[in-house]
Amino acid sequence: MDKLKFILFFIIVLAALAALGFFGYWSFSTLQSGSEFVIKQKAEKLQKENEDLVKQVADLSEKLDALSQSQSKDSESIIQDSTVKIVSPTPTLTPTKLIADKNQSLINELQELINSNVLMRLKSSGTRVGTVQNFLNIYNNTSNKIDNVYGEDMKKVVLDFQKKQGLRADGEAGVGTFKEMISWLKK
Repeated sequence: MDKLKFILFFIIVLAALAALGFFGYWSFSTLQSGSEFVIKQKAEKLQKENEDLVKQVADLSEKLDALSQSQSKDSESIIQDSTVKIVSPTPTLTPTKLIADKNQSLINELQELINSNVLMRLKSSGTRVGTVQNFLNIYNNTSNKIDNVYGEDMKKVVLDFQKKQGLRADGEAGVGTFKEMISWLKK
């Protein structure tokens, strides 16, 4: 009888250890690092902002259409009344203007790099490198990690940007490259 109790006790302890081991493995394998969590939150925030901007553009387009129609009706009534009225043009928001406004903080950061005469090359690091990485993500429509380190991969992407923009392609980001980045953002 004591052997049976010992065997049952031993089986229960083994089952508890197995469950504890499985739970430990599961919790460890599903954990996210802090940076992954922050990146995921930023991506969700940017996606929501993008959805809001799409809605705003749609609303503004509808308002613009309505104003255009009312303006054309006003033009017809002006001709019919044979009186002269001065109709001021309706200001329009173009997608380019919306994009330029959205990227204004990045443009300002790049301008600060120009003003400080910064030169970035392999093994440079810091938030200024992050500014260039942020631009390159926008330029290439990617979501690469912004780690504030100028590594081999970033050098290749900068080289590619410089070649496409007709700059001297040396893989180093300096004033000329930053000016071209600002020019591209304003387009």
